[in-house]
Amino acid sequence: MRVSFVKFVIFSALFVFFFQSCSSNKDVLYLNIPPGASENTISWTDLYIQPNDIVSVKITADNAELAAPYNLSIQQSNSGQANALLMQGYLVSNEGTINMPVVGVVKVSGLTINQVELFIQKILIDKGLLRNPVVICRLVNAKFTVLGEVKAPGTYTFYENNLTLLQALGLAGDLTINGVRKKITIIRTENGKQSYTTIDLTKNDWFKSPYYFVKPNDVIVVDPNTAKVKSSGIIGNPGNLISIVSVLLSSIILIKNL
Repeated sequence: MRVSFVKFVIFSALFVFFFQSCSSNKDVLYLNIPPGASENTISWTDLYIQPNDIVSVKITADNAELAAPYNLSIQQSNSGQANALLMQGYLVSNEGTINMPVVGVVKVSGLTINQVELFIQKILIDKGLLRNPVVICRLVNAKFTVLGEVKAPGTYTFYENNLTLLQALGLAGDLTINGVRKKITIIRTENGKQSYTTIDLTKNDWFKSPYYFVKPNDVIVVDPNTAKVKSSGIIGNPGNLISIVSVLLSSIILIKNL
């Protein structure tokens, strides 16, 4: 009778432990798209310049020597390509302006990269400064941050005009098995305002969301699942659970022998 009771306690403890650790395939797999689902049309987005952005502007013309004064001097740097690009760019002021050689102060905040190129090109033509100028503009400090249950959390720099959420998570090494794929929180700051949303990676309805593409300064948070949270406590830890069961069994046997 005592042996049967002890077996029952051990079986119950193991059952509870493994039951809490189980997860459905739908909780782990990405994009559980049903067969015959229709295609989604992606709307490409543009990056808008904001204060504290660093913008690289390169100007060329028919006569390269005449265009040289309009560009920042290129300095050699031993601190890496990324830092070199930052040093060759213009820091957008709190008023949303940059100060270019010869051209002067230019308002760029709220404009897309393409609009900045066309705007500066128009200034050069209207003032008769250069003939057939070509303006190439790039945002060189576009960054996003990934926190939580990913293999490599941190802050990452990107140079693409369009970077998807899945690509951003891929740069962070993908979610761990303990990451909650049904609740990815994205915090976004634009035009001095902060917003946030949650994305369910097991579905595809977020493809048309404005959060499909990552924007500069986005923060992506991946929450841990229930098993991970419980494993950080006393009962959820396998070693602690075994210790507790052992103490209980010892107590039961001692009481029955009294």
